[in-house]
Amino acid sequence: MRKLAATLCALALFSTGAQAQTIKDFLAIAMKKWTAPFEPFQLIGNIYYVGTDGIAVYVIKTSQGLILMDTAMPQSTGMIKDNIAKLGLKVADIKIILNTHAHLDHTGGFAEIKKETGAQLIAGERDKPLLEGGYYPGDEKNEDLTFPPVKVDRTVKEGDKVTLGDTTLIAHATPGHSPGCTSWEMTAKDGGQDREVLFFCSGTVALNRLVGQPTHAGIVDDYRATYAKVKAMKIDVLLGPHPEVYGMQAKRAQQIKDASPNPFVKPGENATYVATLSEDFDKQLAKQTAALEKK
Repeated sequence: MRKLAATLCALALFSTGAQAQTIKDFLAIAMKKWTAPFEPFQLIGNIYYVGTDGIAVYVIKTSQGLILMDTAMPQSTGMIKDNIAKLGLKVADIKIILNTHAHLDHTGGFAEIKKETGAQLIAGERDKPLLEGGYYPGDEKNEDLTFPPVKVDRTVKEGDKVTLGDTTLIAHATPGHSPGCTSWEMTAKDGGQDREVLFFCSGTVALNRLVGQPTHAGIVDDYRATYAKVKAMKIDVLLGPHPEVYGMQAKRAQQIKDASPNPFVKPGENATYVATLSEDFDKQLAKQTAALEKK
């Protein structure tokens, strides 16, 4: 799990490693994986993976249409739509778009898909101004981090429910990575069993400033509350905004080899993963505090 966390930090856009070079240079490297194709597949029950090799995007099939969870970089929108079609699904059937957090690698296709489908966009209430402004919090003028602005139709807070047909998702406020970072929980069928699935927003420190002039007010308390909340949740299937969060590629390879039992079912993985995030957070907080004191 330590290796997994290290890999995530190396590949995720807003990792502390990005600060050692320009964001533009880091993006040029990361984009090779973020825009690389990955064959779409049925992950579990009515949940499908339609993202790239480096950015996770999900489609949830319901009795009344599709729910799209996040998207990828703007230039990958065509690939995401093609992946949906490969599964025999229709982009035109997307009725709801859900967002985990307002960073460009998960919001890049919202404006195009929303315009094309007329779908309702739903996000955490504290991320609404970011989505509608198309910017990174605390770094609004950095064009390398901007994305096409998009209108938010509905905002959610802790415990709010989003229902389409026979499927309901519960919003969990998990701020820190972004002010309105929202994780989504639902139940999926695994054979004859119900499995609790969590689309975890994210918990990495990213480009966020924790001290001095923090990226957003209360950010340290936000992160710590999020770790405690997610660690305590009873989850069977952990999913996330990047494949590295839950070892998607390895699990998919195992699924192709032997689909029973479903390798994505791993109760308690969320608690183990969040423990690594919390440990890294403490290190980053100490590092930023020390750097601030030297000034």
